[in-house]
Amino acid sequence: MSKSEVTTIQLDKSVVEALKKVKRYPRETYSETILNLIRYAEETKELETFVQKAQEERMKQLWEKGDYSGWEHA
Repeated sequence: MSKSEVTTIQLDKSVVEALKKVKRYPRETYSETILNLIRYAEETKELETFVQKAQEERMKQLWEKGDYSGWEHA
């Protein structure tokens, strides 16, 4: 992988610990682990439910703050 194909993301330490627990083998990269989780979610149709629940939670947070921006493009 070249540098132009890689990005840096920040993860809470608790997320890193959770990813370590679901690795299939010790040297599996976090990228591979995350892709495996995504594939599993797609195969089991759980990805749509996960995304919907995440969006609902974020919208609740915004509504509580009175932030209704973004609806004009919905």
